[in-house]
Amino acid sequence: MIKDFETKFTGWAFIVAALLLWGGWALSSHHVGEYFVASDFTAIGENVWYWIWMYRIHIFGWVTMAIAMFALVATTARKPYRVLILPGAGMVIVGTFTIAIAAAYYYNYGAWGVGQIAGKSPEEIQEFMNSILYTNQYVTCFVRFGRIFSGVGLVLLGAGLVKWKIVSSWLGWFTIILGLVAMGIILSIPDNFEIYKPVFHVKVIWLVAMGVMLLKEGVNLTKK
Repeated sequence: MIKDFETKFTGWAFIVAALLLWGGWALSSHHVGEYFVASDFTAIGENVWYWIWMYRIHIFGWVTMAIAMFALVATTARKPYRVLILPGAGMVIVGTFTIAIAAAYYYNYGAWGVGQIAGKSPEEIQEFMNSILYTNQYVTCFVRFGRIFSGVGLVLLGAGLVKWKIVSSWLGWFTIILGLVAMGIILSIPDNFEIYKPVFHVKVIWLVAMGVMLLKEGVNLTKK
């Protein structure tokens, strides 16, 4: 097992990503659903700057997760491991940034909408809500595909972890199962944020598990 600066940096990156992702979500004063409704802007406006900062923390959690994946690639992507590790981590990174872009939409429109509906009549508010519906619908595609891309990547990454026992076998299988579940929910069930929400929490647990395992045991790069 290799334990060095690379594995320590990678491990801490996974843990920080988990803290930012879940902390920003858990501490947020309001959670937006699949589509904006007028009451979202009212709730956000009650403490708009606090909500903005929590959303920023959450988005930087996705960014840090991508950093952790890049670091994992730098640590493990060599022959023969790279044939699965590189495309797997790459797809997770693509999916992560796709979700981050979608999150940035909710963050920007959430803060912007507070000012847009201020002092408006119910009819004017409804007109505004109708005007953002098209963009909202487009962004839900980013969310869905980001989750599917990440799921595909986790399956490939997990396969590499299991095949070469780069980390403990249970963690490799955890990675594969998480990827399959993430894809399965999106492909078999109409998009619904509430149904998918548990997967987000499990992904945070996976990030923590990866981080702790890398810090505690490092990686096994003995060719099998």
